[in-house]
Amino acid sequence: MKRFFISSSVTAAVITLLACGGSGSSSTAGLSGTVKVDGSSTVFPITEAVAEEFGKVEPRVRVTVGISGTGGGFKKYVIGETDINDASRPIKGKEIKKASDHDIEFIELPIAFDGLSVVVNRDNDWVDYLTVDELNLIWKPGSHVQKWSDIRPEWPDEPLHLFGPGTDSGTFDYFTEAINGKSQACRGDFSKSEDDNVLVQGIAGDKYALGFFGFAYYQENTDKLKVVPIDGGNGPVAPSVQTINNGSYQPLSRPIFIYVNPASAQRKEVAAFVNFYLDHAPQLVNEVGYVALPEAAYEHDRTRFAARKTGSLFSGKETIGLKIEDILKAG
Repeated sequence: MKRFFISSSVTAAVITLLACGGSGSSSTAGLSGTVKVDGSSTVFPITEAVAEEFGKVEPRVRVTVGISGTGGGFKKYVIGETDINDASRPIKGKEIKKASDHDIEFIELPIAFDGLSVVVNRDNDWVDYLTVDELNLIWKPGSHVQKWSDIRPEWPDEPLHLFGPGTDSGTFDYFTEAINGKSQACRGDFSKSEDDNVLVQGIAGDKYALGFFGFAYYQENTDKLKVVPIDGGNGPVAPSVQTINNGSYQPLSRPIFIYVNPASAQRKEVAAFVNFYLDHAPQLVNEVGYVALPEAAYEHDRTRFAARKTGSLFSGKETIGLKIEDILKAG
């Protein structure tokens, strides 16, 4: 199943996914209604794929999927504007409080692994790998790195052009926490976008560029970009399905999530969509370029959703480097 990412010209648009009834499949329960999803551009390709397949089974259910970024999506979710938020990081304490203030609860469901990918232009022939310390040198607040030679003297004496997700992005939050020790702690002089396709285009068009975003966007653009192996202390490791899944790509491997409003889940169309999501995620996650969780994790999700169990196992905890199985054992 070929997946296509949206172009930068529709970054702010809401993608409406409606399947026609001529595919040979029919509605199993005659459901109708609308399911509103917003949030992470990283999680978007998975939710888009699920919505497309769900539409073949339930063609009268309208699933809208926006890409406001994880933070932007939570701003809508916590006041009840959406049913589901795609999130590339756990919900924050201030978002939990805002949700509570509006009597909004959430069911937290991890749905895939991602490996944040540091990438350069295909014509870059000098970067062999970067250490975590070098990434910190580049991206920390107040960084004085302006040229490639400021990282290593033998590299070109040419300007370094940086690209990264916007500050509403969960990818930005996770990267800054893993590399700089604190979420949102980062130099400000880089090209930002909530649309990862804009970042791809910027790096692909600039020999001296460097940036980061989710693994699926690198996978979709290997003809335009080169991934940089990262040395987290045990030698350089490049992100791949294997290294993300076995935990050797550190510290930039992470789970990604959907958050479901339990009040919305009382509606049959929302419950059906979430159940379909959890049943089909393992296959679709792999097809769009991410890494499926262990089956035990999806079973945990199904049990948690069936019980409408609210709250977070991930928020406010140090999860970098931990296996998801160990985190899920807590709840």
